[in-house]
Order: sequence, then structure tokens, then C-alpha cells
Amino acid sequence: MASTSIRRAETDPTNASATTATFSVWIKRNKIGAYQTIYNHRYTNSYEFKFMMYNDDRLYVICTKSSTAMEFLTTRKFRDTNAWYHLVIALDSTQATNTNRVKIYVNGVQETAFDTATYPSQNETLNLDGGGGYYNNIGSRGDGSSEYWDGSMSYFAKIDGTQELPTIFGETDTSTGEWKIKTTITPSSSWGNKPFFILKDGNSLTDQSGSSKDFSSYQGTLTKTEDCPSNVFAT
Repeated sequence: MASTSIRRAETDPTNASATTATFSVWIKRNKIGAYQTIYNHRYTNSYEFKFMMYNDDRLYVICTKSSTAMEFLTTRKFRDTNAWYHLVIALDSTQATNTNRVKIYVNGVQETAFDTATYPSQNETLNLDGGGGYYNNIGSRGDGSSEYWDGSMSYFAKIDGTQELPTIFGETDTSTGEWKIKTTITPSSSWGNKPFFILKDGNSLTDQSGSSKDFSSYQGTLTKTEDCPSNVFAT
């Protein structure tokens, strides 16, 4: 997806949850050592939610409002360009215990070592979805100008209104002990008001959650490859 990005403008007046959602995506990196955005919702220059790979290959999750409402930078670095990583960002700022408000999983295992860990205040609104003509962006910064994702993505889903476990999206292979994809996603209660589920069938941007939240190409050309989390090819 280098120099390629996709987006969706949100004009539906139906409200998404401002406090609770789960994002899940399978990623494979082609390039390391660069800022690379995975998902970004920018409301204004000062209001933004995104997760990305930092320029030293740590996973970075941030929500800014007039100041930083939430910020996480993993201690671990992700530099394997041969394997698929499964990321889950599970958020629920209504939780009484701050460490329950943000849960980050990689390949089914919760990340617990962070160089930066700023938890949101209880009931903090987190700018998780588009509105007012602004965009949900995948593969670049919110302004679509830089921090392009260089690699592959698959099975990108957002479940609105619930904080899910990674077992909704994957499971441990009983023979190999490896984390593997579930090709059917079944939320614990529902998909919510403003979910999406794209890149399920190759490079399809048609929403598979049943909510018609389709994305469209914004820059570059989205290329389909045979390499995917359920059928890994040498690339």
C-alpha cells in the first residue's frame, strides 16, 4: 500500500459510540524504520485518533483533543517483514479501572510493556469515528499527505460500542500453537451503529458488517495479492 490510502466520509447522522469500540486488523510490513499510519480519524488538526507504526517500529496509539487524551507507545518493536501481525485495539473509557479502558493485543496476547502509557479519563470521548464531513483514513495520515503504510492489510474491522477480546477475530492453532485468523467475525453482541469490515476478500472495500460503510480509494492503487493471513505466500 505504499503511497496508497483509502477513506470513508461519514455523513450519517446516527451516532457512533464516543467511548467504546474495538479495531482489528491483520498487517504485514514491507518497510521498517518509518512512520506508517494504519488508521486515522482526524476531526480537526487538534482532534484526532490514530494507530500506527512509529519510526523505530514500535506500535503507537493516540487520541488528541485540545490536549492528549490517550497515548500508548509499546516497548516492543515489530520488525518481522515475513509474518502477519494481528492487532486489536480494544477501548472502553467508561471502565472504572483505568488499565481496563485501553487494551492492545498482538497475535492474541495483551501488550503490557509500554514506554508511554497515558490512559483516558473515565468516560472520555475518544474521537473514534468520522462526522461532519471528516474522514476515516486507512493507510495514511488524516490529511492523506504522508505516513503511508508500506505493506499489506487484511480483515480490517471496527466493532462499534463494545470492547471485544481478540478471540472474536482469531484463535490459537492446537497443532502449532500459532495465532491464526478466524474468517468469520461474530461480535459478542452486535456490530453497533457505525462499524465496518473491509479487505475481507482481497482488496474489496465493500463493508461486510452489514452496515454499508464502504470505503473508497483515495490515493494510489490498491493491489490484491495472494498472500493473506490464512494462506501465507512468499513475497
